[in-house]
Amino acid sequence: MTALPGPDLRHHGDAEVRGTGLTDLAVNVRAGTPPDWLRARIAASLSTLAAYPDGAPAREAVARRHGLPVPRVLLTAGAAEAFVLAARAFPARRPVVVHPQFTEPEAALRNAGHRVERVLLRREDGFRLRPDSVPEDADLVVVGNPTNPTSVLHPADGPAGLAALARPGRLLIVDEAFMDAVPGEHASLASRTDLPGLVVLRSLTKTWGLAGLRIGYVLAEPERIAALERAQPLWPVSAPALAAAEACCEPAALTEAERAAEGVAADREHLLARLAEFGEVAVCGPAAGPFLLLRLEGAAAVRERLREHGFAVRRGDTFPGLGPEWLRLAVRDPRTTDRFADALGKALADR
Repeated sequence: MTALPGPDLRHHGDAEVRGTGLTDLAVNVRAGTPPDWLRARIAASLSTLAAYPDGAPAREAVARRHGLPVPRVLLTAGAAEAFVLAARAFPARRPVVVHPQFTEPEAALRNAGHRVERVLLRREDGFRLRPDSVPEDADLVVVGNPTNPTSVLHPADGPAGLAALARPGRLLIVDEAFMDAVPGEHASLASRTDLPGLVVLRSLTKTWGLAGLRIGYVLAEPERIAALERAQPLWPVSAPALAAAEACCEPAALTEAERAAEGVAADREHLLARLAEFGEVAVCGPAAGPFLLLRLEGAAAVRERLREHGFAVRRGDTFPGLGPEWLRLAVRDPRTTDRFADALGKALADR
């Protein structure tokens, strides 16, 4: 457990690339998205903009996708809104955030007046979670799976599984924003109804390229969903975002997402092979997400050199538990990876 302050919790990968014209390896949104069929569905929704949005069909689609009753589903303006709602709606005596992970959950909790504690996972353990590292009396626990930025996929069950963190009197918030990038989603808790206090957050912005549309959802016990809904403003999700949510939960879309996840896994293997050519670069693994966490001496200087060679990568020192020797790298297609490997070789030589 550590005392707070330090990293800028509001720094995100888009700050690395916005307005630069650089090849984007800093943001984890899948390249080449949204697909044309999804653009068309969103565009068709524009004819309904004069009416207040009706979230019922999209909510039902999400429920069907996960085999859950509708009262266990809440649509949100991206996972970021869900973090804010949870921070405002759920009282907590001892909230704990497991790091390194996406920083918005802690920022939302702190902005809502909570005194947040951190459990820092160790590089020596591969940033893998030991459930007994979380204090027994923590009544709100936040963890990502697969975790951004480490790309670690924690198991669902077993002694080291996330399910071991669930218990009566505790809210267990699992951020599964990147789970649909894992083939088979085998470690997901999204459809589980047997774990007390489980709240799963999902995002449609990463796989489908909808970060600018803001669409995600929460899966939880009906009373938890009702509490979150009371904290929401009226009509929180726009009609185009609702159209996207409904479309992305259809069987054909789920099949496409699974193929995309398999493609990302293959592209990640190619990236790992190219990075293995550089002895000074250590990669956190085994990786399961559409990004990799790298460790190398002088990473800040290398990052600046990469910008000079046309590539933006994500700095790691804004994630609690990491430092200036870390970088996060989005997985891209093999051609982009080969170009990046050439640029990395030059950046390392420049350093």
